[in-house]
Amino acid sequence: MAQAGFWAVSSGKISFRRDGRWYSDDEPINNARIAKLFSRCLQQIDDGRWQIAMADERAFVDIDDTPWVVTSVAGDAAAGFTIRLNDDSEEPLDAATLTVGAANVLYTRVKGGRYPARFLRPAYYQLAPAIAERAGRFVIEAGGRQHEIRPAD
Repeated sequence: MAQAGFWAVSSGKISFRRDGRWYSDDEPINNARIAKLFSRCLQQIDDGRWQIAMADERAFVDIDDTPWVVTSVAGDAAAGFTIRLNDDSEEPLDAATLTVGAANVLYTRVKGGRYPARFLRPAYYQLAPAIAERAGRFVIEAGGRQHEIRPAD
C-alpha cells in the first residue's frame, strides 16, 4: 500500500533555517507551495518544541533562529510600515520591538508580539532608508514616532 504524509518519510528531519528556507534532511525544500504550507502550519507546543501540524499529522521541526522571517516591507515613516512574513501573512511593524543582533541582523516581534522574526536581507534593505543614526544610536521613524533600535539580548 502506498504511504503518504510525514510518517512515510523514514528519517524526516525537517528544519527552518536562518536563510528563511525549509529543509528536509539538510536538503532545501525548493517547492514554494510546500514551504509556505509548512510556515502556515507551524505551531509551538506546550513544552516549547515546534511542530508542523496538518490535519491529524504532526512532524517536529528544528528552528535554527526564528520561526518566521520578514520577507518584505511596505509603507513609509509617516504612515508606518507593514511587514510580510514567509507564511504570506501581513501585519503592522511594531517598530518598538526592533532589535539588532550579531552581524547586524535586524529582528522584530510578530504574531501579536509572541515570537521573534528575522529580517531577510531584501526586507532589511526596504526598511533601511527609514533608519538613521542619532548620537551613536540607531532609530527608526514609524507612524510619526521615533523608536530606538536596541541591541538584541
